[in-house]
Amino acid sequence: MAAGRDGSGRLTENKPSKGGFDDLDDSLFLSKEQLVEWIKTVVAQGIRRPGYPADKWAEEWIAETFHELGLSSVKFEPVPLPSWRPKSASLRVWREGAEDSGIELEGSALPYTTPTKGVIARLAKLGDPAAAGCIVVDELALQQIPQALIRMIATDAFDPDGEFSSLVQTLPLGPRSVEVAEPAIEAGAVGFVGALTGMPWETRDYYLPYDAKIRPIPGVWVSPGDSARMLAMLNEGPCLAELRLDAEVKQTTDHNVVAHLPGASEHTVIVASHHDGPWASAVEDGTGIVMVLAVAGYFANLPVAKRPHNLVFLLTAGHMAGASGTRAFIEAHRDLLAKTVLEIHLEHAALRCEPVDGKLVPTKDPEVRWWFTTQAPELEKVVIDAITAEGLRRSLVLKPDVFSPMPPTDGAFFHPEGLPLVNLLSAPMYLFDSCDTLDKVDQEALVPLAKAAVRIINGVAGLDPSSLRKKNLGDTAKM
Repeated sequence: MAAGRDGSGRLTENKPSKGGFDDLDDSLFLSKEQLVEWIKTVVAQGIRRPGYPADKWAEEWIAETFHELGLSSVKFEPVPLPSWRPKSASLRVWREGAEDSGIELEGSALPYTTPTKGVIARLAKLGDPAAAGCIVVDELALQQIPQALIRMIATDAFDPDGEFSSLVQTLPLGPRSVEVAEPAIEAGAVGFVGALTGMPWETRDYYLPYDAKIRPIPGVWVSPGDSARMLAMLNEGPCLAELRLDAEVKQTTDHNVVAHLPGASEHTVIVASHHDGPWASAVEDGTGIVMVLAVAGYFANLPVAKRPHNLVFLLTAGHMAGASGTRAFIEAHRDLLAKTVLEIHLEHAALRCEPVDGKLVPTKDPEVRWWFTTQAPELEKVVIDAITAEGLRRSLVLKPDVFSPMPPTDGAFFHPEGLPLVNLLSAPMYLFDSCDTLDKVDQEALVPLAKAAVRIINGVAGLDPSSLRKKNLGDTAKM
């Protein structure tokens, strides 16, 4: 396939014939109002963590909605996983020798840490040489990334307003990602206190880590205001603390919801997201649910001959338990993966927010959109063309392994399998917080994002998995 570059430096090439899959029928897309109403319905059920009743409800509702959209082949596939059930968490701090000087702080349980009725020890900051045997305090600062740097390592971008030269994104993670308590554990701590001093809003509801790995000590998150009180007392002199954590881990079985549509080739495209979330979360991933449903609804209204490949629509369980559902699907469907042209993951239609008086206020602008795309010129061009056609500004096309061996998405585990992929991710700072509410959904982008996904699927018409797969395997072999 011949490839060149146009005047802007963007890759161009001669693509194979798509057999009439280019045109979109706008009348077949669900309306923005319908998608927003669905998100409201999902959010109204409450906290959607793995094993919670609201997530069980979501599984049933998704299956029913697939049927209502015209997909008759819908299955529940079991996903065994550990369900983290916190009940309460608190911290009491007092000056050594003056217990009546203490302050009582309400916290939020650090997921998958070990419960305790009360561990009492000296309070120490991370890095204190005498931290062994102490309750260790570590201050969390969210990572900030100038998008000018990301633009330099992107393979392409759609930035019509030239915003990436000055835009700085605040991620929902610190520099250690999910390994927040590990340095304290390695230092011999008997408890961990995550001081959210770097949060630009007042919160203690921070759901991290979510890898479902049990930590051997109890842990608690404390709000910026309470952290300041605690640290001020510690700076005045030696302190003791009592950390209490009531929680349990239950083994449960959730379900991936999988729907199929036959297409015009023997190959398959997988369109996926996850249905669980850390709270009653709207962006994470209420938006992912409805974007997958929107793409499914579009293709369900087309004849088989107008679907370029067989289509699998996948909404996984247990993203907040170490991506359990994605990993279970891969293990159960290796025969399908061998025939798969592309895996598309759709996560987060998010508005950028600004902190105002201790709260996060949505702006009218989208959060930066990262499109992790297998490095194959024909696929990268399909993606940037779809983004451009739908006017999805603040979009960057990135290699899947640009930040780490796998992209930071629920679909990451498809990458080591050599599967060609396009994984959309927005990462707003509030992603793991209970303030992820409906007002932070980028409602105007829901339909354009679904349309972009359809354009990408149509864009790989006529492609065989082997050519893209060889390039992707070549990339992963270099990790």
